Amino acid sequence: MQSIDVLIAGAGFSGLVVAQRLSEAGLKCVIVERRSHLGGNAYDKPDKNGVLYHCYGPHYFRTNSKAVRDYLSRFTEWQPADYRVKSRTHGKYWSFPVNLATFEQLTGRPATEEEFIAWLETERVPCAHPANSEEVILASAGRTFYELFFQGYTLKQWARHPRELDASVCSRIPIRTARDDHYLREEFQALPAEGFTRLFERMSEASPNLEIHLNTDFLTGRHRWQPRHTVFTGPVDAYFNYAHGHLPYRSLRFEVESLTADDLRAQKRGAVSGSPGHWQPALQVNYPNDEEFTRIVEIKHATGQQTPHTNIVREYPLPADAAHEPYYPIPAPDTRAQYEKYRTAAAQEKNTSFIGRLATYHYFNMDQVVALAMKEADRLLPMLLADPVAVPCPE
Repeated sequence: MQSIDVLIAGAGFSGLVVAQRLSEAGLKCVIVERRSHLGGNAYDKPDKNGVLYHCYGPHYFRTNSKAVRDYLSRFTEWQPADYRVKSRTHGKYWSFPVNLATFEQLTGRPATEEEFIAWLETERVPCAHPANSEEVILASAGRTFYELFFQGYTLKQWARHPRELDASVCSRIPIRTARDDHYLREEFQALPAEGFTRLFERMSEASPNLEIHLNTDFLTGRHRWQPRHTVFTGPVDAYFNYAHGHLPYRSLRFEVESLTADDLRAQKRGAVSGSPGHWQPALQVNYPNDEEFTRIVEIKHATGQQTPHTNIVREYPLPADAAHEPYYPIPAPDTRAQYEKYRTAAAQEKNTSFIGRLATYHYFNMDQVVALAMKEADRLLPMLLADPVAVPCPE
């Protein structure tokens, strides 16, 4: 076994940020990643026509944190992005998130914000302290919009009724009374100009004391390296060999369709999108009701890539299992109680940090993941630099 300072499981945002900051400070770090590429679920690559796409679903980077933005800007230029979403149901594209334009589509006539507010008051189901996702949407948007956009989508995505899920699941989606269809509110919204994968490559290149071993699982890493500290970013239940049962996650199956300029002309999709080189009218279109997939993403709307070709990715939700990667922790009272047993065990694990979505069983945005990884690196540095002698190999 080789003595090192830090062994990091996972080459996604959490693992790479910690590794880059620790290795830059002079610590010997090793990342083991069971996949064949950097970046975890944020990995992107070009399709057969050279059109970039996000292989594990869209990653819409945004932040209000100057520290996170400044740190990542060391490794990438940025392509400003305007994340626009629509919902497709009842035979038409709806303005989404719910706003004044959505109300006008519903009524079939122009309306004022005051009219919309008055209508919402008749639709809403008052609830001072929503305890679940059904209550939060009924209280903010009313039953009509709940049934039109939220109920079916949530059932497909989570395989649970909205009333079985924490309020946080649906409260992430804003309800606006003005004519404002911006999907997100953060002041900085952009994508890495050359893609996430190039960002990750530059992070690794800026880490002189870092080794990255792809196609290598954590168990193999533990038998090969003897670290003073371990950073684990994978599923926390897997780390403890499922001692308290398998935590439930939702997974996704992705169906990528690459389209040439000729394909778009043959399908007359330019007339739908209003712009040559696009298949659909927005970056993301939700399908809340009859289809098996939940959404179609055409990331070219956000990347600004100049090409007449495009691609679309349909997402089909399904439970995580041995054949399907865990993507989303399920936010619900029963899963939270089960995770609490693992959280207690993790807190007692010596010389080990658990960070990231899977290791903490919590849904974080990318900038939150980066911020937490930066914070953990800053916490570890004084401790590890104080004693530069690595743990000796066992006899």
